[in-house]
Amino acid sequence: MINPEGFIGQLFVIILLAIVAIFVIVVLFRAIRIIPQASAGVVERLGKYHKTLNPGLNILVPFIDRVRPLIDMREQVVSFPPQPVITEDNLVVSIDTVVFFQVTDARAATYEIASYLSAVEQLTTTTLRNVVGGLNLEEALTSRDNINGQLRVVLDESTGKWGIRVGRVELKAIDPPVSIQDSMEKQMRAERDRRAQILTAEGTKQAAILQAEGSRQASILEAEGYAQAAVLRAKGDGEAITTVFGAIHRGEPTADLLAYQYLQTLPKLAEGDSNKMWIIPSELTEALKGISAGFLGGAAGRGPTPPTP
Repeated sequence: MINPEGFIGQLFVIILLAIVAIFVIVVLFRAIRIIPQASAGVVERLGKYHKTLNPGLNILVPFIDRVRPLIDMREQVVSFPPQPVITEDNLVVSIDTVVFFQVTDARAATYEIASYLSAVEQLTTTTLRNVVGGLNLEEALTSRDNINGQLRVVLDESTGKWGIRVGRVELKAIDPPVSIQDSMEKQMRAERDRRAQILTAEGTKQAAILQAEGSRQASILEAEGYAQAAVLRAKGDGEAITTVFGAIHRGEPTADLLAYQYLQTLPKLAEGDSNKMWIIPSELTEALKGISAGFLGGAAGRGPTPPTP
């Protein structure tokens, strides 16, 4: 027969052991905290900052230490919505910015600022308006690197006490008013047309220069060809004359033969419609005299035939 009091006592012991086991498990669960890589946890002991947990296994005091939400220690990229900014020449432009920042001190990011994301956004907007407000539209459109540098310096100095390091600030877009965009587009189109006309004129000029240079080279080559041909012809004529002169002297012609050759040349002088005037060489007259003297002298030597007795 089962003793009710003993059974109740055993049941009480079992329940007590179970409660102790659960308590131990809870204590161990609350005492051990694993922090993932690139994260940090701020520990408060009795409501006061105690330490910062690094990645890995960490031991806490159960029910005394409390871990605040983990903070991401990686570099973060935040894109803020476009902000209207008034330039120095009273034009409203819409500027879209991107900020690259990283939390370097989890304690400062937790206790020095309530919401560092909202603070970075508001500080970026205010600094952007101050920087762009001192520039006109043209300077704002062409000085992005300068604006980015000024924004980064100001933000980095202001957010340093919050445990945040601003690595880079980029302007994604600068959108001027619609009317200004139309004017800029017309100006760009006119500039492109002007450059196209300049390039066309330059090409025409180069083509004309090349064509003139080619014509000049062709004329020079043609003149050189004519000169060389004339030299060759003169050289050939000289050689022919030398050959003929040598043959004549080797044949020892008489004055009568030379005069006869001159007489054969006279008809050729009259050939052609443009020959209006004849030029008779002096040697021809001398040859004619020689022929006349030869004929007359021969007749005089013979004299009249004596009568036949």
